[in-house]
Amino acid sequence: MQKIICAVFLLLSANLFAQDNREFYLIRLYHFDEATQQKTTEEYLEKAWLPAMHRKGIKQIGVFTPTGNDTAVKKKLYLFIPLSSLNDVYRLDDELLKDQQYLSAGATYIQTTHDKPSYNRIETFLLRAFSDMPKMEKPVLSGPVTDRVYELRSYEGATEKLYRKKVEMFNKGGEIKLFKRLTFNAVFYGEVLTGGRMPNLMYMTSFDNMDERNKHWKNFVEAPEWKRLSALPEYQHTVSKLDIILLHPRTYSDL
Repeated sequence: MQKIICAVFLLLSANLFAQDNREFYLIRLYHFDEATQQKTTEEYLEKAWLPAMHRKGIKQIGVFTPTGNDTAVKKKLYLFIPLSSLNDVYRLDDELLKDQQYLSAGATYIQTTHDKPSYNRIETFLLRAFSDMPKMEKPVLSGPVTDRVYELRSYEGATEKLYRKKVEMFNKGGEIKLFKRLTFNAVFYGEVLTGGRMPNLMYMTSFDNMDERNKHWKNFVEAPEWKRLSALPEYQHTVSKLDIILLHPRTYSDL
């Protein structure tokens, strides 16, 4: 009898998991000490890695650099990679090692030596999409690519409970619906599953230019829905740290 009960439980769990169509996202953050490192890495991404990802059916990949170009600050590059399942997290890297076209096109980057590395370090964040936006969306933008602004936000919570309330605020509370009504062109909303700072959620919106970005946020904070939502007692103190990262897409980015 116990075996039957266990079998039924596993079957139900598998069915529930299969019915959940939420995507997973990888965000890779490259840190560079000098411009030559970034040049080598970007040539690799554009000519070897991105084409290999496209051949494997992953085509809505974002490649971004922070707005501004202060040479006194260490350079960074962000990769946004949408995945249909957790299996893709490790499957893709394994398959790349068997892809001779990729290995040939990316040889300069792949074969860099310890004394001339192509980056300082790579940070990786794994996210799961929010229930109210289970799949990423390619934004509808009409302005010049060089002017476009992608805004990546990170909201940390002081406790798991408060973090969950912030996630609820986006979903059940209607924050995602408000962003959609105000045409923020959201790319994704995601719960961070692994990263250096937890608990945490991240999301990305996009705009034709910086002026449009500022106008949209002005409309957001003045919207009646936001004033009502942000005043609710259950949603107070849900964010302990906010990071706002403004990004420009690279010319070879899918987004």
